[in-house]
Amino acid sequence: MTMKNPWTTLSEKEVYNNPWITVEEHQVLNPNGGEGIYGKVHFKNRAIAIVPIDDEGNTWLVGQYRYTLDEYSWEIPMGGGPLDEGVLDSAKRELKEETGLTASDWQSISRIHTSNSVTDEEGFIFLARGLELGETAFDDTEDLAIKKVSLAEAVGMVMSGEITDSLSMAGLLKVHMILNSR
Repeated sequence: MTMKNPWTTLSEKEVYNNPWITVEEHQVLNPNGGEGIYGKVHFKNRAIAIVPIDDEGNTWLVGQYRYTLDEYSWEIPMGGGPLDEGVLDSAKRELKEETGLTASDWQSISRIHTSNSVTDEEGFIFLARGLELGETAFDDTEDLAIKKVSLAEAVGMVMSGEITDSLSMAGLLKVHMILNSR
């Protein structure tokens, strides 16, 4: 069903810009006609996440200290995919960079909005199988730990609150449902 946009944008201005994001301030009329302000964070990359699964039902998690949260985070392999690069190409690159893995079988399992109240960021989650191990190629800003765990253990980490990243949670739970619904 297509819905008409009930918001009216009166004006917009850029208030911040760096290589990764732009922050905009919008003067708006809300759906009830009241004047208001809306902030929007525009991401210059797509969020790309991969759940790699081997023939024994294991997956790989990446651990890193997340500056914005000021805490350590276990996640599925993920990164930014430039808007002018195909999402599958971005997924293949990120999986190789962060884990050293390449995959022969790729399945797109989700398109996700990471926080649709303040950002237009779009995320894509893939299931990768037919894995082959190679060398990692970390970015200069990455200090990553990699661990191989069973999918059941990773789902347990989601359920216990040890994994809190939204793309990781969505990806692991969806792959668990896909593989256990057969």
